[in-house]
Amino acid sequence: MRPLNLLAGLLVLTVGVAAPCLAAEPSLHNAIDDLILQAGIGIPPAGRSTDAEFLRRVSLDFSGRIPSAEAARAFLDDTSPDKRQQLIDSLLASPRYAEQMAGRFDVMLMERRGEDADWRAWLVRSFAENKPWNQLVHELLDPDAENEAARASAFFMTKRLESYGQNPTDFPGLTRDIGRIFLGFDLQCAECHDHLFISDYKQVDFQGLFTVYQNTFVRRDVKFPAIGEKAMTAPLEFVSVFDPTKKKTGPRIPLGKSFEVPAGIEPPKNPKTAPPRPEFSAVSLIARELTHAENRQFARNAVNRLWFVLLGRGIVHPLDLHHEANVPSHPKLLERLTDDFIAHGYDVKWLLREIALSETYQRSSQFAAEAGDATPPAPSSFLVALESRLSAEQLADSVLIATGELTRLTELKEKPKAEATTEAAAATIADAAKEEAEPELTIDAIQSGFKEAFANEAREPEDGVESTVKGALFWRNAVPVQQLLRRRPGNLVDRLMSQSDNQKMVEDLYLSVLTRRPSDDESQLIVSFVTAEKDQREPAIRDAIWALLTSSEFYVNH
Repeated sequence: MRPLNLLAGLLVLTVGVAAPCLAAEPSLHNAIDDLILQAGIGIPPAGRSTDAEFLRRVSLDFSGRIPSAEAARAFLDDTSPDKRQQLIDSLLASPRYAEQMAGRFDVMLMERRGEDADWRAWLVRSFAENKPWNQLVHELLDPDAENEAARASAFFMTKRLESYGQNPTDFPGLTRDIGRIFLGFDLQCAECHDHLFISDYKQVDFQGLFTVYQNTFVRRDVKFPAIGEKAMTAPLEFVSVFDPTKKKTGPRIPLGKSFEVPAGIEPPKNPKTAPPRPEFSAVSLIARELTHAENRQFARNAVNRLWFVLLGRGIVHPLDLHHEANVPSHPKLLERLTDDFIAHGYDVKWLLREIALSETYQRSSQFAAEAGDATPPAPSSFLVALESRLSAEQLADSVLIATGELTRLTELKEKPKAEATTEAAAATIADAAKEEAEPELTIDAIQSGFKEAFANEAREPEDGVESTVKGALFWRNAVPVQQLLRRRPGNLVDRLMSQSDNQKMVEDLYLSVLTRRPSDDESQLIVSFVTAEKDQREPAIRDAIWALLTSSEFYVNH
């Protein structure tokens, strides 16, 4: 790409049917707003998001991609007073909702340890059915190899039970992940002694889970992911590195009670031919007790993570550090969310809808100082919308939508290989010499490229807005990005080149990439740049698209 001095200013951010309400209480979305404002008395909140902000935000959150220019224009021109609620309900009813939630929770649960088609299909199915969260997690923690519809859930554990490199099976890592992902307790530093800095986390909490998962293994007698379990015949003995006194624990939910190991159970004499589950299954016990309605921390952690999915930050933050010293930013709100989530049967879609209907979710990310106060509210106040990093998958899909290439490449992927190859060659014949040494432009290549450039390393949570040199170099030099900005029939470059009215051309550009109409200054800037040299109109249009795609406004959900 050539320098874009005239466009430098564009690189800065300018920024389901509801269940019945609980008796004698305001609807949850109204309660959310009341509790947020009560906690922030004296602090002016940001104003309501514009329709463009809201459309882009809710589309990314519930469908995983920005809307098309046509959808953006229709929503912005719609004068219906309830169009936001209609849009929320439409997106929640769309098949894209299940795909998006499966993607978000695949990253949250697996932290990019690997991919498995059956696991992904199980997640998509679970969200499409609106499976209660406690049921979904129970299936995941106690996978049933005989249940063909749900057995792929075992991937969560089997992937963590694999040995990689010269490392032994990471039973402590599996123990830690179950505590932090499903309860919000990161017990890693309590493995060998009581936590030195968090008084709530005791060594017995870690060991009570560890005694369960140290007995699990990957089954090799089946061709799909499945776990087996060795018999537990006695409580686990352990000592602290600071105290040689021997202690014991049976299976235990962190901060809960220890369960006794039944007496008289003998291990099988030939474990190689033993059934995959023993008579007393601690795995089944913990899966049942952890997801039980009486284990309030399970529901509390779930609503905190679902709040994070839409608001970009947890009420308890970091997400996996629930403890007495790390108090929630809004304790009453967290408890109200937990109460209602349990009362509505752990209904994920219902909870997300209520959050999205709130003014808290619909606030602008731009804060206009009032009463001479130029300091925006703290992120933990939720009085201004937070910027959230787009996932690699959201970026890839949104770039395909923006450049007008999603439909063509999807159809190409679904056609027989020979036919697709012929069409791909015909579509790029004008660039044949340039592309001779380039790989074919496909959806898989684009998605792989964005994952490589923007996804976190395996085993790292993705919970912040970050820019990296690797990502910047990808935008600048990656072959798939260059290929997407070549003119093909019907794509964005072609549409803009075919538009004789420069003002309409700029509007189409902004609606396609940034889901909003340009300001007068932005429109004038683009028109001046594109018309500066008449014989360079196409390269200038490509550069203008690239400038908007690489802006921080496109990179984050705001």
